[in-house]
Amino acid sequence: MRPVIPYVTAAALFGLGSYGVLRRRNAVLLLMAVELMLNAVNLILVTADATVRTAVPAGGQVFTLFVIVLAAAEVGVGLAIVLQLYRLRADVALDTVRLDGPAQDVVRLPPDDEASDPDAAPAGPDTAVAGMVPR
Repeated sequence: MRPVIPYVTAAALFGLGSYGVLRRRNAVLLLMAVELMLNAVNLILVTADATVRTAVPAGGQVFTLFVIVLAAAEVGVGLAIVLQLYRLRADVALDTVRLDGPAQDVVRLPPDDEASDPDAAPAGPDTAVAGMVPR
C-alpha cells in the first residue's frame, strides 16, 4: 500500500470539514463537519501506524480508539446543546445565538413611597431583571 493515498484522502477530508466549520450556519451541519475533521485525523493516525512501525504495537489504533470515544462524547454534548437551542428558539441557526446568554428584559420598579409612572423612574438601583424579585 502506498501511504500517499490515505494522507491525501485525509487532507481532503480535513479540508472539507474545515470548510464546513467556517461556512455552515446550521448547528447540526457544524457538528457533522467537526466529525469529518476527526475522522480525517483518525485516518492519519491509522496510516502512520501502518507505515511507521514504532516500538509501541498498534499505537495509532489506540489513539484512534481514544479519538472515537472523545468524538462520541462530543456528539452527545453537542446534540444536547442543539436540542436545547431548538427548544428555546425553534431554530438551530448559529447566527442568532448570543454568546453572553439570552437577552433579558429590564423592568423598572416604582418607588415604594410614591406611585409614579414607570417610564419616569430613573435607571439605577430601582431596576430589576424581568422574572427576578428584588430583595
